[in-house]
Amino acid sequence: MTSPSRRLFLGTSAAGLAAAFGTRVSAAEAPEAPGLRTPFIYPFRIGEVEAWSISDANLMLNEGLDLMWPREEHPHMTEVMQAHGEPGGPLPLYVNVLVLRHGKEVILFDAGFGGPVRPRLGWLADGLAAIGITPDQVTAGFLSHAHADHLNGFVADGQPAFPNAAFHLLPEELDFWRGKDPDFSRSKRNRQQLPGMIREVRRNFDILEPVTAPVKDGDQLFGGLVTVHAAPGHTAGHACFRIRSGDDELLHLMDLAHHHLLMFADPAWTIAFDHDPAQSVVTRKKFWSEAAAKRTRCYGFHLPWPGLGHILADGPGYRWWPEAWRWG
Repeated sequence: MTSPSRRLFLGTSAAGLAAAFGTRVSAAEAPEAPGLRTPFIYPFRIGEVEAWSISDANLMLNEGLDLMWPREEHPHMTEVMQAHGEPGGPLPLYVNVLVLRHGKEVILFDAGFGGPVRPRLGWLADGLAAIGITPDQVTAGFLSHAHADHLNGFVADGQPAFPNAAFHLLPEELDFWRGKDPDFSRSKRNRQQLPGMIREVRRNFDILEPVTAPVKDGDQLFGGLVTVHAAPGHTAGHACFRIRSGDDELLHLMDLAHHHLLMFADPAWTIAFDHDPAQSVVTRKKFWSEAAAKRTRCYGFHLPWPGLGHILADGPGYRWWPEAWRWG
C-alpha cells in the first residue's frame, strides 16, 4: 500500500458535480499525469476490527459562506474562521469512506461518487484495491442518505457495484425519495437541480432493490458490531452508525457536519444541503452533547481526512479535535 505521506490531494473540474450538490463545485488545482488516480488510505483499528479511511475526492464549495445559514450569522462565522487562520472564499469538502474488515465481513459506510474512471474523483475503487479488497468481497454496505457523494458509488454500469453486499438504509430514506413529491420546501438547495437529483436517486434505488435490506433505528448487526442511529434533518432518513468492538467504540457522524469549524462552533448553523434545517440542528445538538460528555471517538464523512477525532465542549458551542495520526 502506498504511504499516505506520498499521496497528493487532487480534485476535479466542476463538470458533473453541480448537479450532485446543487451548488458550484470545483477542485483543488494540481498538476497531474493523465490517468493518475491517488486515493488517500489511512489504516487504524477499532478493537479487533481492521478499519481504513479512504478519501474519495477533494472538493471545494465555491459559494463559501453563502451556503451557510442563517445569513445574519455570517459575520460571526467569519470571525470564527479568521480566529483559526482559515481563509475566506471556497470551503473545503472532504469525502471520507469508512471501510471495516472483521472476519469474513467487509463493510462499507457509504461509497462515494463512483462513476467512470476520472483521475480526480471517485478514488474508492482504487483505494479498496490497494488494501486487497475486491468488490465481490464486500458483504455489506450502509447508506447514511441518498445524496450523490454517498449513494452513487454503490452502483456501477447499471448493476450493484458490490454484488455480494446487502445494502442497508433506513426506510424513511427510501420512502422520501420514492414518494410522489419529495418535500424540499424547507431546504435551501438550488431548486433547478432537484428534478435531476430525484431521478438519479430513484434509478440507483431501483438498481439496488434486489440487494436492499432496510434497517431500523436502533438495529444492531453483526453481533452488535454496528448499531444504526436515525439522525434526521440533513435528509428524512439520514443515519449515523456506531461501531463497537470490545471496549472500543467509533461514532460515524456522516453529514451532521460539513465543516470542521462551522457546525461545531455553533450547532445551530446549517448548510443549504439540509432538507430540514431546524431538524438538523436538533439532531446535531443531541449527538454533539452526548459525544462530548462521553468523550466518544468520532469519524466524519466531510471532516478533514482521515476524519478521526473527538468533539469537545467549548463555551456555548463545541470544537472538533482531530486525532493525531499513528503509524504501526
